[in-house]
Amino acid sequence: MDVTRGTHGGGAHAVRFAEFGGPEVLRVEEVPVPGPGPGEVLVEVFAAGLNPADSAARRGEHGAEPPVETPAVQGTDLAGVVIATGPGVARFARGDEVMGFVARGAQASHVVVPESQLMPKPSGLSWEVAGSLHVAGTTGWNAVERLSLGPNDTIVVTAAAGGVGCLAAQFARLRGATVIGTTTAERFDFLRQFGVIPTGYGPGLAERARAIVEATEHARPVSAFLDFLGGETAAALELGVPRSRILTVLDRAAVERQDAVAAVAGDVVALGRVAALVSARRVRLPIADVFPLEEVAEAYRALDRRDAPGKIVLGMRVVEYPGQRVREPAIKEQDVTLGVPTPHEHLDVTEAVPPAIGDGSVRRRRRERRAEEAAVAEAEARRG
Repeated sequence: MDVTRGTHGGGAHAVRFAEFGGPEVLRVEEVPVPGPGPGEVLVEVFAAGLNPADSAARRGEHGAEPPVETPAVQGTDLAGVVIATGPGVARFARGDEVMGFVARGAQASHVVVPESQLMPKPSGLSWEVAGSLHVAGTTGWNAVERLSLGPNDTIVVTAAAGGVGCLAAQFARLRGATVIGTTTAERFDFLRQFGVIPTGYGPGLAERARAIVEATEHARPVSAFLDFLGGETAAALELGVPRSRILTVLDRAAVERQDAVAAVAGDVVALGRVAALVSARRVRLPIADVFPLEEVAEAYRALDRRDAPGKIVLGMRVVEYPGQRVREPAIKEQDVTLGVPTPHEHLDVTEAVPPAIGDGSVRRRRRERRAEEAAVAEAEARRG
């Protein structure tokens, strides 16, 4: 699916929550179209990526920046088109395609963004990727830059199939480091395509990492550790990694104990460097699935399950690609490749999507759930 331009009827819409809790507290509400102030730009958002920090803020967990007070808005990353500029804005004009970030509130049809937090969207980036790149990309970039990795380093990256983990692992590989990444067994091949040596989750990570090093030609002992899962600092210390080279995103307790260093997102300069690498195809940001804005709660359920490779994205206008005859999941491969509907057994093309852009698991579960719901409804109708 792709994301294209459009204007939401009846004004702007924004994702909000009035109380802390799970995805069920999220609502899409109609709001006035905001106006840009001095140094600000009004962007019509086409795509906005989801991040674990969004879920933590929605749950009311300690340490969210900025602090959350309900009612609150949701989301950081965005990409879209400039539709108005405030006084003093010199770098952007109406119609410019941009990408960037806000402190909170990116998941909306229209968002006011400080000019300093936007950059032109490279033509080589899809809207889905551009709207998902800031938090994952700059967090991974800053972490790898801080570690000054080189060919003599072996690094463990936890949750390496997620958005930030996948990008950080690729940045480390660009510097010549050996990368060991943790994920589920179903994602091993997904990591191998990026040159990452996969290992599973669970107890015994230090022992597994040592065994991998011993079995890998030219690999050195683990010298750095990026914990994007949380709770793995003890394994890093067991491996003998210096505390200054253990970085974490979610494990605030480890940071407070000074067992690890907090990994944080970067500025628009870092975003530009990451975007250039992705646009040049030197690094890939896999997109696991795109949800329409009205399905934001379902999108966060998929994110919170942590079972999708790559990023999950909200698309403000989700449409078919050119040549697509019917919406997924009823699409037939011949209808796309030949442009002519032909009678044949249904072939689910999402199952054949290359792992680099997602393995179809999120959509597969959605289809299975819809099938179960339809079966239940049909059974109830028969009983009635």
